[in-house]
Amino acid sequence: MPRFISPLVLALVGVILFGDGAYIHAKAWLAQVLLDRAFNESVTTGRAVKPWSWADTWPVARIEVKRIGASAIVLDGTSGQALAFGPGHLNQTVDAGERGIAVYAAHRDTHFRFLRNVAIGDAIDVTRSDGKHFRYRADSSAVVHFDTSGIDPAAQGFELVLATCWPFDAITSGPERYVLHATLIETREQGFVNDPSGAH
Repeated sequence: MPRFISPLVLALVGVILFGDGAYIHAKAWLAQVLLDRAFNESVTTGRAVKPWSWADTWPVARIEVKRIGASAIVLDGTSGQALAFGPGHLNQTVDAGERGIAVYAAHRDTHFRFLRNVAIGDAIDVTRSDGKHFRYRADSSAVVHFDTSGIDPAAQGFELVLATCWPFDAITSGPERYVLHATLIETREQGFVNDPSGAH
């Protein structure tokens, strides 16, 4: 009899773990639907719109990598609650399009899962909640220890960093982070296009 219990218990544990994983992905997907609505309303009205009444954060940007069909709404801040629903903007960093480094972070198994498919040279589009649009080009990536990111807070360029945990397929958290760096190549504001390199 005991040898029949063991496979049954293992099967039950497998179902529970699968259900838990499916729940996390379903929650992430539903949150992005609600965040997308709130973000579009923010762009239209010019004010911060919470995605649900009890939210302690709000959408501040949309990230898109069109080559791979990836899109995610970014939330203000990187609290545990914010990161459960979408990428977060590290508050100590500048907004996208400003001089310095804008840093967005998210979980590797949900909202930044697509980073594994981003190639050097890919265009990364960021639209802020004020409607301003910025295009960056991915130019480098690195795996770093969480406390030695190499991100220079005093950088004077127009830069973007997308960060997540490493390795992508790990089951438990570890000390390493994957950091994708990109540089601003184009700004769009009400039909006006600006090339920050000065080429135009």
